[in-house]
Amino acid sequence: MADTEEPQYTTLAERIAALNKNKTFAANGPASAKPARPAPPPPPSRTQSGLGASNTAKSATPAVPARPTKGNPPPLPRRDTQTSLNGQDAARPPLPSRKSSTQQPPALPQRQNSSQPNGLLNVRRDSTSSEISQNSTRSSKSAGQSSWSTASQNSTSSAPRKLPPTQPHEAQKPASTPSLPPRLPARGTKQDAAPTRPRIMGFGSSQAPEPGTNGQNSTQNGINKQRDAEGPPPVPTATRPSAVQIKEATSRTAQPAPALNNCFACRDWSAPDAVAAQHPRESLPSHDAIGYLAHNLCSPFPSYSDKARAIFTWFHHNIAYDTGSFFGKSIQYHDGQSTIRRGLAVCSGYAETYMEIAKRAGLECVVVNGHCKGFGYTALKDGEPLPKEDPSGHAWNAVRIDGGGWKLVDPCWGAGNVDGATQSFNKVFAPHHFHVSNEEFGARHWPEDKRLQYREDGRIIGWEEYYRGRASGEPVTVFSNASDEGIDEFSVEPANKNLQVYSGQVLRFQFHKVCPHWKSERHGLGKAPLFVLNIHGLDGRKDDMVPFETDGYWHWLDVNARDLGAPGQKVEVTQISTVDNKDARGITAREFLAARGKKSMSFAFLTQWILK
Repeated sequence: MADTEEPQYTTLAERIAALNKNKTFAANGPASAKPARPAPPPPPSRTQSGLGASNTAKSATPAVPARPTKGNPPPLPRRDTQTSLNGQDAARPPLPSRKSSTQQPPALPQRQNSSQPNGLLNVRRDSTSSEISQNSTRSSKSAGQSSWSTASQNSTSSAPRKLPPTQPHEAQKPASTPSLPPRLPARGTKQDAAPTRPRIMGFGSSQAPEPGTNGQNSTQNGINKQRDAEGPPPVPTATRPSAVQIKEATSRTAQPAPALNNCFACRDWSAPDAVAAQHPRESLPSHDAIGYLAHNLCSPFPSYSDKARAIFTWFHHNIAYDTGSFFGKSIQYHDGQSTIRRGLAVCSGYAETYMEIAKRAGLECVVVNGHCKGFGYTALKDGEPLPKEDPSGHAWNAVRIDGGGWKLVDPCWGAGNVDGATQSFNKVFAPHHFHVSNEEFGARHWPEDKRLQYREDGRIIGWEEYYRGRASGEPVTVFSNASDEGIDEFSVEPANKNLQVYSGQVLRFQFHKVCPHWKSERHGLGKAPLFVLNIHGLDGRKDDMVPFETDGYWHWLDVNARDLGAPGQKVEVTQISTVDNKDARGITAREFLAARGKKSMSFAFLTQWILK
């Protein structure tokens, strides 16, 4: 039997029906022939323009034939499109050929100039943007086709779609910016502006002002209008100064502002000194005496300088120099807690304890070790060689004070002094070891670390300059009571201890106070004393006492060297202590000369020279 040709199907439904028949045939075996399937309906007719005839006519989809009853499936159809399954011809009308549409697509409206900058447009065209944004007249489905899409050809009416009339092309105007608020009226000068007057209302007035439309009340508006009409109020004549008063006021000289006194020498330290005396060593807690002192001595004062002074003064009241260990050469190390408990210390114990209290109080403080011109020091004699450098034997402190500067202090020497003859400690407060300048402090202290000199001039002096001092030989002797009278020991001249009688020169004896602000009534022991120079006359045959001249700060006296006395005698600066058993403070030079040789007097030595 010859092979039959496979039939061709025009619709998907026919193909599905044929497949269903094949499945039934395979399951039940061959069956009797069935009547031929009805031919599919012809495709819908098209108008000449290619559009549908009416808006209601749509292409009908052929119905799926009913499933046949169980039985043998019909034989496979032949692959012949000219004959049917039963051998009869099935008339199938040919599909109509697609005609090219003669209607031109409607004209698009003229594209207006884009307000977008060319640079941005080029960037967008070069980017991966969709074709819809570039080809707005073509659908995305028909972008790659040459014909228009079906959806664009079918319309709801047979008449061609009309586009709205083209608007006349106009240049696109830029978007208008919002207008600025109206400018406020220009302000007039102070001469043109009328003075404002306060609103006056009666005490206890209960009438509330009526609000106005501009945010002000009506009463205020009325006052403003009345003020503009009346002008400024008249100047009261009762308080107007007279011509005499004006002349008086213009002739007065302004009082100069008081000068600020920030120097340590004449600063008032009474507050920190009083606090330091309120905390004796015996009353301190045994577990944390350092912390207790740091809080109670320093917390009352915001000033770093006052904190440092309070700690410095506390040592004078509570710690004595350990002369037994010093002279017995059995010095042992003790920390701050142990030093406070014992109440005894040498120079290193003072310095270590001072540093511990200061650091607990928040101060920057260090211990400085070095050489000092204290107990056991012997000045060089004329022509004596310089000893070998030895920066050891003493300890003191450097503490940061107000203004950020470093201040050198010696709490050991400030607490008192040592008597070498009796090997005892004299509890005498010496505050000048706290308030002297770093330059003067360095004249008697030389640190092992040269950087810790902290001079105001920035210099770092060497061992020879320190040891010899400002005198070429042995320096002048200055007694400790000179500081009580505010005398700067480094200002005493002549600086050398030995004076040449037969030099034929006129010697200037002079000294000054520790600072220009220092006043005896305020910072010293009372009224200013009178200072005199004890001399012995030509060849030492006539003793005399010559008063010094002074301007309140400097004290000076010029004397011929031959009038000082004979070689071997001594010349001293003394102060008159008593006259006729009465305090001599405040006595003048004239009063002293009038009472000399007639009334009893007592004196106190301040400095001393030796005649050669």
